[in-house]
Amino acid sequence: MDSLFKALGDNNRLRILNLLRKGELCVCEIEVILDTTQSNVSRHLGKLRNEGIITYEKKAQWIHYRIDPQFIEENKLLYHFINEKMDENNKFLMDLTKLTKYKKSAFTCENLKEMSEIIFS
Repeated sequence: MDSLFKALGDNNRLRILNLLRKGELCVCEIEVILDTTQSNVSRHLGKLRNEGIITYEKKAQWIHYRIDPQFIEENKLLYHFINEKMDENNKFLMDLTKLTKYKKSAFTCENLKEMSEIIFS
């Protein structure tokens, strides 16, 4: 249990989890939405994956991450609590606003980095 809470005890990992609770995303999408580096996102995804919180699927050259349904099933109360608190936090809500803008745009992983200023302005 201590390793689970250590994995959840980082703001960047919580921000990633916040985005993934709305659906699967690839590293490049998370990177741009959270305005951080690919290596930083990958490192945090690795910790979440190693703890069994998230899972992934390779699609073409991209790896798409999502919250592991087994994690949700085994941790219903914790997952509900996390969702509730994220819905009350301005930083997490701002990240979700950026995610929504991205999802409504016509951009994809292939052109997201170049067009992020257009999407998020």
